[in-house]
Formats: sequence, C-alpha cells, structure tokens
Amino acid sequence: MAHVLVVEDDAHIRDLIALHLGLEGLECTLVGDGREALARLESTRVDLVVLDLMLPGVDGLTVCKAMRRSGVNTGTPVLMLTARGEESDKVLGLETGADDYLAKPFGIREFVARVRALLRRPRAIVVPGGDAGKVVTLHGVEIDPARRRVRVRGQDVELTTQEFKLLHLLATHPGIVFSREALLAKVWPDQTFVTPRSVDTLVKRLRKRVEADTEAPVLILTVWGAGYKFADV
Repeated sequence: MAHVLVVEDDAHIRDLIALHLGLEGLECTLVGDGREALARLESTRVDLVVLDLMLPGVDGLTVCKAMRRSGVNTGTPVLMLTARGEESDKVLGLETGADDYLAKPFGIREFVARVRALLRRPRAIVVPGGDAGKVVTLHGVEIDPARRRVRVRGQDVELTTQEFKLLHLLATHPGIVFSREALLAKVWPDQTFVTPRSVDTLVKRLRKRVEADTEAPVLILTVWGAGYKFADV
C-alpha cells in the first residue's frame, strides 16, 4: 500500500483528500502545518507528498526545498496545491522541486489521476559498481549517481530529482541530440500531465545550476528544431 503524506492546513480539504485517496487504497498521513511536515519528511519515507503552497509556520516552497536537500525523501514525488493559479506561482513551485502542480479549486477525479500518475513513476535506484553508478566527468562537470552528487567547476551543486536525471542522461550521451518528446519519455516516465514546454522549463532551471553564463550556455546546448544535447567530447 502506497503511503501519501498530505500537508494541507484546511481541514475540510485535507479530509476530502484523505477520503478519496483511501477509496483508492492508499494510506494517508495528514499534517496541517509546515514544521510538522518537515519533521515527518526527515524521518519517515513516503511514496508521495501532497503539499499545499500556503501553510502556517513554514510555507510549502520551503518544505519542498528542504526535503530535496536531505532526508529519506529527496526523490519522493511532490504534488503541489495552491489557491493561486497564476503561471508564475506554478513555475516557482516547479523550480523549487515539485513534480506536478494543481490549482484550487480542483476536481477530485483530476486530483486522483495526477496522484496515480506520480505514484506510477519509479524512483531512481542506483546500484553502486554497476554501469549506472559510474562517475561521469566531462567539461568540468562531475556526476556521481551512486551518491547523487554533482560538482561543477569544483563546486557542489544541488539539483532536484528531475534536474539530476536530465543532466545525467545528457552527459552520458555527449553530442547526441534528444528531442523534447524523447526527454519527456525518459525524465517523466508514465507522466500524463506534462508537455514539451516542461522540458524547456527544466532545461532553463538546469542551466541556472550548471552554466557559468545562461545566456551563452556551453554545456546544455539547444539544437534548433531538434531538441537538446550535452556538449560534444
């Protein structure tokens, strides 16, 4: 049984979510504020976090940033909820590390469908010593999948799960052009609610982390009309 942590300060919405996730056969833990959410995320592994943006004490963006940095849930998918539907809020949530975004009020059928889609996505499991766990060093970038660590020009760089997956995929195939559709399939497997624009947003986020000059990238390159590639060897 998958375990979902629901972080929502509105008791009515929280109970409604728990009811419908329970009908789907999912176990729920309900939390009403950001501080308690942080404490649980540090010690208890869950399969999905439903996270409200506006929370008392510690807001949802801060919770999401913290769980991506450390603890047992760095790779756990996050479905962010907010009463605000502006695109800027959505982009901010995704840049913080959320995997999907739903604005209130939302239809419960769509909510359940998004939860199911996120739960179908397998967590990346790296076996040290295998090919997937080999350290990649290229153009001043060092990627250690076994430790999920990235260093750029000698400095540690914090990446979200999707940013890490995209960087590792491109860097292990230098010079190979990936279409947006191919990247969607590899970075967001079984994800229904993403579009090719999501790839562009993720590339923009990744460039901010690894490029010295985002206006003149030398690592993550755009191939106009085709997609993206990592710089040739």
